[in-house]
Amino acid sequence: MIKNCGGRACRLRGSNDFSSIDNINNKKTIKEIPLEDRPREKMLLRGVEALTDAELVAVLLRTGTADKSALALAGELTADGGLYRRLAGIRDINELMQIRGLGQAKAATVLAALELGRRIASARPLDKIHFSGPQDCAAFLMPRLRYAKKEQFIVVLLNSRNKVIGTQLVSEGTLDNAPVHPREVFQPAILQGAAAIVAAHNHPSGEPRPSREDRELTQLLAAAGRTLGIPLLDHVIIGDGTYYSFQEEGALEA
Repeated sequence: MIKNCGGRACRLRGSNDFSSIDNINNKKTIKEIPLEDRPREKMLLRGVEALTDAELVAVLLRTGTADKSALALAGELTADGGLYRRLAGIRDINELMQIRGLGQAKAATVLAALELGRRIASARPLDKIHFSGPQDCAAFLMPRLRYAKKEQFIVVLLNSRNKVIGTQLVSEGTLDNAPVHPREVFQPAILQGAAAIVAAHNHPSGEPRPSREDRELTQLLAAAGRTLGIPLLDHVIIGDGTYYSFQEEGALEA
């Protein structure tokens, strides 16, 4: 069964709806907008929570282009879920710079803000994170993997109390494949003295249902874990706000 991922970290969707005044303001330069409706001044007057996604991005951009205000440019970047669908998975500044109107300085500012958001979303001392079930693992990894544009395979290292002692990116592949060998999965576990591991990877398509290769790899890792005395507790596949857990579905070989 594919589960909706619980936890605040997984509820990343925001509202991009603009009020009528926002739609009008997007057609004006910032200086033509009433002072109290300019993004920065609005933030100071009403608090950061009052700003739309577009207004928040406009604060980062500061200025627009010759034919487009910062708010209009931000509105294009965040339209139709763009803040999450288009921007959240970007980690390469050159990719951001392909967006018309974003030079190096603006792209660097936006990229830094996106990375801070990702880090804050999962920022907890590792030794305070305890996996009591698949949902905990999914909530822990969702901010990192949900919008990744390439398939990433990660191993989460646990101590004897199922507390996280580390994570390791094992492989990053293409849109639908990340080649993995068991020795690469268990090497960090051996080096860091992990008592058990959880394997995880994402499906950039957003659909977490496992492929035949996913099932075969899971059984291979489970067998290797039994041999090494470092059990594979689960293999979690992260989709777009959903996940699939081999352990939860009874698909993890005992």
